[in-house]
Amino acid sequence: MDNTSGVGVLDKAALVLSALESGPATLAGLVAATGLARPTAHRLAVALEHHRLVTRDMQGRFILGPRLAELSAAAGEDRLLATAGPVLTHLRDVTGESAQLYRRQGEMRICVAAAERLSGLRDTVPVGSTLPMKAGSAAQVLLAWEEPERLHRGLQGARFTATALSGVRRRGWAQSIGEREPGVASVSAPVRGPSNRVVAAVSVSGPIERLSRHPGRLHAQAIVEAANRLSEALRRG
Repeated sequence: MDNTSGVGVLDKAALVLSALESGPATLAGLVAATGLARPTAHRLAVALEHHRLVTRDMQGRFILGPRLAELSAAAGEDRLLATAGPVLTHLRDVTGESAQLYRRQGEMRICVAAAERLSGLRDTVPVGSTLPMKAGSAAQVLLAWEEPERLHRGLQGARFTATALSGVRRRGWAQSIGEREPGVASVSAPVRGPSNRVVAAVSVSGPIERLSRHPGRLHAQAIVEAANRLSEALRRG
């Protein structure tokens, strides 16, 4: 399929935004990802920054800007969030545990949807909560399929290892026991966009007393099925 619109500057700007979809990029990274000449990539990134479509992180790298979130909100719920509600509710009902959906934002992950356990001891992660990418099964899932350099960087200071992430890729799901918070266990699986890139992680979490020290044995199948339902909704869209 031809991805060009015939309006060259818009096509090139779209290349820059698409490159930033997978995370922060230096100017050299943008050049490598887009194939644009260095001056062109720089000029477009700075122009997009002026319109708040692109901004910079603490290291000066280009990242997607706040205007995109504002436009997305104005357009209404996106397909992932529209589908997430019933999928997470079903997952909660099947597992008996709180269910969450996380997206990565820079070096953090954000809970963008949740279905809480209705009673008893539970792990509550309110929608909008910002958690680190250094611990927890959702962080493992959001990092495991990254390109090698970003994966290596993400492992620095993490509570999990490269070997653990290799296991996540092999199994297709992750588990953590007391990694993010003492006494809490969780299981997560990847949600993939149309290009097969991991765009979110679906999780269940609760006390180790219920989930045990092998929570994947109990709930991995249900979580993988929920993640596949969300991935399929994105592909259909």
